[in-house]
Amino acid sequence: MGTSSNISELDPVYQGKGLRIGIVMSRFNKDICEGLLSACQIELGRLGVASEDILLVNVPGALEHPLALQKMAQSGKFDALVALGAVVRGDTYHFEVVSNESARGILDVQLQTGVPIATAILTVETEEQGHKRMAEKGRDAARVAVEMANLLKQL
Repeated sequence: MGTSSNISELDPVYQGKGLRIGIVMSRFNKDICEGLLSACQIELGRLGVASEDILLVNVPGALEHPLALQKMAQSGKFDALVALGAVVRGDTYHFEVVSNESARGILDVQLQTGVPIATAILTVETEEQGHKRMAEKGRDAARVAVEMANLLKQL
């Protein structure tokens, strides 16, 4: 990315050594969630986050994420948080409610607490779509958490 010589730019930092990461994972669509978790943990390790610096918390579903994340963010124990889950469309409007309200709640927690939350709550039409996306999105969430934790330390 080119910048003018008179503009300072902070480059992304993907060094996870010493970072404390909290992960909240829902149990609905458990196989997809476990795929997200596996990819996320592997990538966090690759980026240097120590396994003892990661705490995993399980919640029933996507609507329970914001409250658990809020409590973790308020604790001061985490540099960044990760939300892992999967909402698969059913035959009712429930899919939209869960997807939208979960996302809004997670965004509110970030803005109220100043703790970054990498969100990988997949909203998919079918379980097959979730299986296709889980590895990439799990890795992405790990990278976002580490990048944002480092960025906030620089600002």
